[in-house]
Amino acid sequence: MKPSLEQPIRNGRAGLLTVAFLLGVIIATCDVSAEATDVTRERLLAHPTDAWLTNGGNLFNQRYSPLSDINRDNVASLKGVWHVHLNGSGVGPPYSGEAQPIVHDGVMYVVTGADDVFAIEIASGKLLWSYESGLDPAIATICCGWTSRGVAVGEGLIFVGRLDSQLVALDQATGKERWRVQAARWEDGYTITSAPLYYDGMVITGFGGAEYGVRGRISAYRASDGEALWTFHTIPGPGEPGHDTWPADSDAWRRGGATVWQTPAVDPALGLLYFATGNAGPDFNGAVRRGDNLYSVSMLALDAATGAYRWHFQQVHHDLWDYDAANPVVLFDVEHDGKPRRAVAQAGKTGWVYILDRLTGKPLIGIEERAVPQEPRQFTAATQPHPVGDAFVPQSLTMPLFGVPSVNGGRIFTPYWREPVAAKPSSFGAAQWAPSSYDPNTHTMFICAMDLAGLFSGGKSDESKLPSQYLGGDFGFDRQRTGVFAAMDLRTNRLKWQQSWSDSCYSGSTVTAGGLVFTGLNDGRFVALDADDGGLLWAFQTGAGVNAPPAVFSYAGTQYVAIYAAGALFAQSAPGDSVWLFALSGTLDEVPPGKPPAVSLADTIGGAKAEDSDTAVAALFERECGQCHGADGKGGHGGGPDLTGPRDRATVAAVVAQGGETMPAFGSRLTYDQLQELAAYVGRGLRAGR
Repeated sequence: MKPSLEQPIRNGRAGLLTVAFLLGVIIATCDVSAEATDVTRERLLAHPTDAWLTNGGNLFNQRYSPLSDINRDNVASLKGVWHVHLNGSGVGPPYSGEAQPIVHDGVMYVVTGADDVFAIEIASGKLLWSYESGLDPAIATICCGWTSRGVAVGEGLIFVGRLDSQLVALDQATGKERWRVQAARWEDGYTITSAPLYYDGMVITGFGGAEYGVRGRISAYRASDGEALWTFHTIPGPGEPGHDTWPADSDAWRRGGATVWQTPAVDPALGLLYFATGNAGPDFNGAVRRGDNLYSVSMLALDAATGAYRWHFQQVHHDLWDYDAANPVVLFDVEHDGKPRRAVAQAGKTGWVYILDRLTGKPLIGIEERAVPQEPRQFTAATQPHPVGDAFVPQSLTMPLFGVPSVNGGRIFTPYWREPVAAKPSSFGAAQWAPSSYDPNTHTMFICAMDLAGLFSGGKSDESKLPSQYLGGDFGFDRQRTGVFAAMDLRTNRLKWQQSWSDSCYSGSTVTAGGLVFTGLNDGRFVALDADDGGLLWAFQTGAGVNAPPAVFSYAGTQYVAIYAAGALFAQSAPGDSVWLFALSGTLDEVPPGKPPAVSLADTIGGAKAEDSDTAVAALFERECGQCHGADGKGGHGGGPDLTGPRDRATVAAVVAQGGETMPAFGSRLTYDQLQELAAYVGRGLRAGR
């Protein structure tokens, strides 16, 4: 019997271009090396072998490796080949390490939460070059931590989307900046956290910012020089199809959200680009945006060359629960009703997988519109889509949350107004950004998700605060975040197997032909699961939270697995700056587990005077809270509110420990003494304790 993920285990325990075409490209672009021109649509479409060229593994976003030298029978022998530190970049709050490594021509490219980029030689682990972003620390419109989910490669360039909404191209060989464009303005609420997509001479990127009253967009730029090619607004304007799903008597559509959190997928045969969108804005006040609010919480297809609209499917009408479609879409081919079909799927925050025909956008497996409870003050939609099949997380409460009486059993789509209502899933959702993987041989999608109860209230107006956070209400969640890792059969939309973890699942996955699913845990372990049943076959302690998806590739005849281990703000996992490379021939053993960057106040203060204690707690506040609230507590980089006024100490302690709205819980990071000292300090309005 294979061990469960809840059992401690030790390392080692079992459980085409033609020559003529290539020459033509070289001649046409004499300043670009032959190696740089091989990022073609054909190679991007194929399952990766000797490289990992794009964030999704291939253009279909499948994160599948056809390599099988590392498999169920020998994965227990996997060890580290090298372990590289990234100069302390992006370590600790407010940063998160969520980037999938990109591998091309014997070099690995990794971007940190600070938008710094590093090039590492595969053969030696040597740092070849680094790029320092120099991000402005005053950026104040970042919703959920400072992060980047990867880079793109093509035409001898490395493309980086930055948190200040600049799109930058770096020389692949040297890391020197080749061009830069201000794609949008962070001052207006826009940021880029997703990995760009390189395709057919274009760099395509989405923009975040739905929590700051923006109008969502996705844009394409010419890869060679950054010239803007097209932009598609995910909130239709006057005269455009879908504009009538927004109020006719206001300009709510101008700040309606529907931002794009992930890297798109492409079907070159159809010439279509696929992606999904975030929540409508404001998140929790539907009273100011009557209608279905297209194209929020929707899957969309555009003409890849022009950005022209082709089709959409909305997963949640008039979203009130922040059920943004944050997980990357996955394209796949399958036989359905005896006929070959082209399909697209996405795992939702709702806990369902939505499976559509990718040519038409119509459900491939049934999705039924069913009546849902109503709240007239929120202009709730009369019906909501319910996919036929299994949910991969629970969608109702089994007990009250925070003492709030259960309404409608706390089932999904339970409406609310000013008084708090508890329901599942929470706003942190079932499937968040952490990418799913797909095995084309078994038609199985592997999903990292959370079983978490949420608390909702709304009907507030915060329009006057723009471009500060534009939520229209409040939300909270249960302190106990249970992780779920599920395998779904996309031929039937039924569960194959499902695991429940004692901590949140906050890492993407990659599946291989060796029968393995590689994924990460918050406690620092990088693990291999049996794709057939989820059994634990191997685990390796990296020393920092593994909250990024891995890359699998071969180099010089050897199969490797690479992972960036740096922790994540919302996972509350140990921070770091590590990149690990693994192989069966590796000799490096695991390292001790990391810890959150918190020091006991008793250790910091010793037997010191009161004024030293004040200095220590101020330093603790600056380290743990300053990135979002400012070192002086007057508001800062993460859009956190001004904390300089007096507050109830007990309330502050509860919020710091349990989290609230877009603030993560710090209870697992802080000692009891630290929590009480911080609560007292904030309660006094950040004044010394005299």
